[in-house]
Amino acid sequence: MQRQPQATATADYPVERQRRLPVGAEIIEGRIGFRVWAPGRDGIQLIVEQPEPQAVEMTPDGQGYFTAVLDDPGKPVLYRFRLKGEEMLLPDPASRFQPDGPHGPSEVIDPTRFAWTDADWPGLGLEGRIICEMHVGTFTPEGTWRSAIQELPRLLDAGIDLIEMMPIADFPGRFGWGYDGVDLFAPTRLYGRPDDLRRFIDAAHALGLGVLLDVVYNHLGPDGNFLKIFSPDYFTDRHECEWGDAINFDGPRSQPVREFFLSNARYWIEEFHFDGFRLDATQQIFDESEPNIISEIVRHARQAAGRRRIVVIGENEPQRTELLHAPDRGGAGLDGLWNDDFHHSMRVALTGHNEAYYSDYRGSPQEIISVARHGYLYQGQRSDWQNKPRGTPSLGIEHDRFVCYIENHDQIANSLRGDRLARTVAPDRYRAAMALLMLGPWTPLIFQGQESGATTPFLYFADHGHKTSRFVGDGRRKFLSQFPSIADEATAPFLPEPGLETTFSQSKLDFRQGQENFRFHTLFKDLVRLRRTDEVFLLCGKEGIEGAVLSDRAFLLRFFGRGQDRLMIVNLGADLHVAPAPEPLLAPPRGQAWRVLLSTQDPQYGGSGVARASLERHWQIPAGIAVILMSKPVGTENGEEDSQSAA
Repeated sequence: MQRQPQATATADYPVERQRRLPVGAEIIEGRIGFRVWAPGRDGIQLIVEQPEPQAVEMTPDGQGYFTAVLDDPGKPVLYRFRLKGEEMLLPDPASRFQPDGPHGPSEVIDPTRFAWTDADWPGLGLEGRIICEMHVGTFTPEGTWRSAIQELPRLLDAGIDLIEMMPIADFPGRFGWGYDGVDLFAPTRLYGRPDDLRRFIDAAHALGLGVLLDVVYNHLGPDGNFLKIFSPDYFTDRHECEWGDAINFDGPRSQPVREFFLSNARYWIEEFHFDGFRLDATQQIFDESEPNIISEIVRHARQAAGRRRIVVIGENEPQRTELLHAPDRGGAGLDGLWNDDFHHSMRVALTGHNEAYYSDYRGSPQEIISVARHGYLYQGQRSDWQNKPRGTPSLGIEHDRFVCYIENHDQIANSLRGDRLARTVAPDRYRAAMALLMLGPWTPLIFQGQESGATTPFLYFADHGHKTSRFVGDGRRKFLSQFPSIADEATAPFLPEPGLETTFSQSKLDFRQGQENFRFHTLFKDLVRLRRTDEVFLLCGKEGIEGAVLSDRAFLLRFFGRGQDRLMIVNLGADLHVAPAPEPLLAPPRGQAWRVLLSTQDPQYGGSGVARASLERHWQIPAGIAVILMSKPVGTENGEEDSQSAA
């Protein structure tokens, strides 16, 4: 590339004082300010590649940062850095966009050019929400933010009001889950340009939909990660991370590292109007200092949102409930936590398989009741699978702060063919499980397409190039070897290779299934309506919730209301005849009777024709059913006495 003679950048304090974030390239009053952290380096050149090639010596500030200020040419600016003594050209660690991927030049982006229309958007909280996890690349055939906008009304019609977008920080290759992101400030070019993402969020807000971003602050991917070249202080060997070098949040020279990640949290909230985060694998975010980096991320995100409400949810495999406590109580101030216990127990209950990490669960009715009443199942008891205590007490934590699911990206893919439960479980049991999920006291989360009973697989896919893909494939096989049924050599030919494009394309949603499964979709919408409009289910168990085991495959949950109760009976086994019925939770309140609100065996939902459980005289509970009942004063319905009335 032909270069102009080298120029030297002079300090431009007005630009530096007006910066929104401490790192990256920003356009301010017709000038572009560049700032990068590289302590220990003797010098850095800013290499402008477009529109006019030039090399500019950056100015050190004595604190490890280097700056340069150029006039804004009014055209796209592509640039990289050259560290003194190095030949390789490096992208900006805080690049706002990588049009050619992580190994290419960075592009200067001006966020002020986008015309937002959501000035009146108030944001939202977690209470009362129904979350849909979305992978942009497989959500539509095109796999872009622009195409996803067209499907937002469909999510709204289904009753979704909060989208949880899987990671979008740019990563190498043609496809991937996003958890190996390397450019944390750059929305991946695979789904469009930064303004396409802004347009998606703006359109979502116009419909009343919120959008969370799944962020990975525990490691960076192995390919295209150049942070260590700028400074080894970004990482530490004081802690051991499962997926690579641990981030240095508490070691020597960690303050600029913390600032980098805190700025990233502010950036997504301020410049893209995200409604909060899902923090990936918080147990791998290591920080022994005070204040803890997780609480700082939450605080900075809320400050960036201003008057808008945002939601911050954490994934935490050890189930440390103190993350939900306020910082002044030793917590991080999270709004919610994912609850794997519910998923694992339900998975065993529905499939009968309890290999590997499922071996800590029996899938018994009592487990489901305990989740509904107490949040986590493991609150400090010993886990046989992990051979150590797991979890912390969740006493006093509101039910809806636990995010529950029967499917998510990880758990669907942790199987031989990435099969969804709608494909592997009997339809009646699956409908019953969905009713439980959607009406339980927790916050329900579904995986994209689940609202329509999608059966398209979701596989693990990652395109890292030929050499790296081989290691990724080997690593995936090693991980799945914990499941004896998959580890068997006879299954090896059927395990999809993560780096093949067919593995990715198989995982794309087929929207035609929504029309084919219209009866299931109707059930989903009716469940959402019931959750949103019923005065008792709206309380999410705040007035009390109890449960009882009816058989080894059946149970009930009773939700207490203000004058009326709701009863949910779930039977995942065979027809059940409960007689006698010495279970007090089956009895309606004095002077009231039970009336069926919804039955998953109703023919309109694809059921067998048993529209209700028989309540007269004895309790006859059909197989594979969830039936919802409400208590009403005797004789209030058409002047007739309801069934199973109180004495």
